Amino acid sequence: MITPKQRAVLRALSNTLDPVLQIGKEGICEGTIKQANALFEARELFKIKVLKNCDVSAKEIASQLEEITNCDVVQCIGSKISVYRKSLKKDIKHIELP
Repeated sequence: MITPKQRAVLRALSNTLDPVLQIGKEGICEGTIKQANALFEARELFKIKVLKNCDVSAKEIASQLEEITNCDVVQCIGSKISVYRKSLKKDIKHIELP
């Protein structure tokens, strides 16, 4: 769980990011979870775009993803979701949180 101060730092960092994962009409499936876990290990912080043909709202997708991958949702604005999870890899540059 991240603190409000940490969330503010992550929100500022995510403003410049482009979405790297898209969720379509199937919603969250096994492939999406594998991709998200790989992205968490490579980047720690990334954005997701929920496409218009998805039957589930972005907020519902965010809460499902939070439960399944044990990540923290930084923010959810419109169809874009910013998520964070600390990577366990030592060879990447980790995001420094206050």
